[in-house]
Amino acid sequence: MVKSMTGYGRAVETVNGREFTVELRSVNNRYLDCTVKLPRSVSFAEDSVKQAVKNSISRGKVDVFVSIRSESASDVKITLNTAMVEGYLAAMKQMAADYPVRDDISVGLISRMPEVFSVEKPEVDEEQLLQDLMSVAAKALANFDAMRTTEGKALENDLRSRGQTILEYVAQVEAGNGQTVIDYRTRLENKLKEVLANTAIDESRILTEAAIFADKVAVDEETVRLRSHLEQMNTMLTTGGAIGRKLDFLLQEMNRETNTIGSKCTDLKLTRIVVNIKAELEKIREQTQNIE
Repeated sequence: MVKSMTGYGRAVETVNGREFTVELRSVNNRYLDCTVKLPRSVSFAEDSVKQAVKNSISRGKVDVFVSIRSESASDVKITLNTAMVEGYLAAMKQMAADYPVRDDISVGLISRMPEVFSVEKPEVDEEQLLQDLMSVAAKALANFDAMRTTEGKALENDLRSRGQTILEYVAQVEAGNGQTVIDYRTRLENKLKEVLANTAIDESRILTEAAIFADKVAVDEETVRLRSHLEQMNTMLTTGGAIGRKLDFLLQEMNRETNTIGSKCTDLKLTRIVVNIKAELEKIREQTQNIE
């Protein structure tokens, strides 16, 4: 199936006493560019998160945001470093006794001193923590992928519709091109009759001139190739996967054929149809920029 490069996915879940929040956002990009923002406590998980994104996405600029909130206050224990506090107090009291300074020792002042408090964190089972995080990340990725799939379906429908419109224009060009040769022969014959008056007209000469003109304005090869390219586009859309770059290249070929058709068209009506084809191809190109 076709997927959009733009998308958003989010998952929030509590696992083993920790609330994990994982968010993914992506925009268009030529290649895969993944940035992961993690709390310092799980920085070791960055490579695993990037690999999970890589397994799900082929290209696009993806930003992943991870936050973790512990539901248990007992995870961290803060204790008073008594020896350090007594040392600071003794030094400050000595300072007040020896120097003409105000004795304004307070809890606020002491608490700002280095190493007054000891912070004890329980040992973390990194393997379990990684497993918990990745389980939530997988759900965020699933939501993210679902949104990209929905948008991709809309893009696919639009491209198929525009491709069908181009096919209808191509049929008009093919029909009009044949009529152009007929009109040219009629104009040539009338002109010769006008110039030569009652003189007999060489029918073979008219046929030769008409044949030369028909060869110059013939667009059969170009329309056949254009039809083939449009059929190939539909096949790609049916196959799905990471087809954005292939579609981009295919569009270049379709534009090339359309420009050649335009250069051969001498009729104003056909020229306008070619302009319409180019306008549809440009809209397809814009939409293709959003496809993975």
